[in-house]
Amino acid sequence: MLKSRGFPVLFFLFSVSVSYSQSVEILGKVVSKTDVENIHVINKTAQTFTITNKKGEFKITAKVNDTLRFSSIQQGIKDVIVSKGVITSKTMLVPLDEQVNQLDEVVVGKILTGDLFSDIENAETDDPINFYDVGIPGYTGKIATQSERRLNEAITGGGIVPLNPIINAITGRTKMLKERIKLEERANLLRKIKSDLPDDFFSNYPLDEDLRADFFFFCEEDPDFTNRCKGKSDLEVFQFLKEKLQQYKQNLQSAKD
Repeated sequence: MLKSRGFPVLFFLFSVSVSYSQSVEILGKVVSKTDVENIHVINKTAQTFTITNKKGEFKITAKVNDTLRFSSIQQGIKDVIVSKGVITSKTMLVPLDEQVNQLDEVVVGKILTGDLFSDIENAETDDPINFYDVGIPGYTGKIATQSERRLNEAITGGGIVPLNPIINAITGRTKMLKERIKLEERANLLRKIKSDLPDDFFSNYPLDEDLRADFFFFCEEDPDFTNRCKGKSDLEVFQFLKEKLQQYKQNLQSAKD
């Protein structure tokens, strides 16, 4: 009797395990205060791609633990890991945060408001004394990002046996923060490359406009992306993009065939 009861349970668990390992079509929707049409949805794990419609809806194939990347000029970039719940329901709702590009305020000439302290600040004076002038050492290096500060907190600690680094290493927090820093560095490098790219690049090397975001992410996923582009000359970066564009077009053609 025990065997007969155990078999259905094992069969059920096996069926669930198999279903989670298989790809399913997910019906999703993005939510944002700004326009939700034509947002790029990329399955970075399976290398598949789609875009949202006017309502922010999309369909894409994925399985558990696949990484879906959502990106647009207005919303920036957001990565979402596909959970078992998403696979079971075959639906997902993704809130996106608006990316605000704030310009620095520009003031021409002096402004006199009648407020004594405000007018003193706007008066022409010599440069203020800094720590160099009085011989005080000061930090002049790169300002750490939030993720870098969190990583520093995770790997440092006081006492004879610092517990903070040990606990964070065991729980995987240190590894997670290191991976987050790498992702941020790659994303920032990609943004710089896109901003420095000549306007006529895609005129000389044609690619449909709706595929360009996917192409740039294809470049970012290259294992040599950072080595080939970080701190390199414009000519070296340009050569890398040309090589990747040729590979990207070959992959598109293979997919069609």
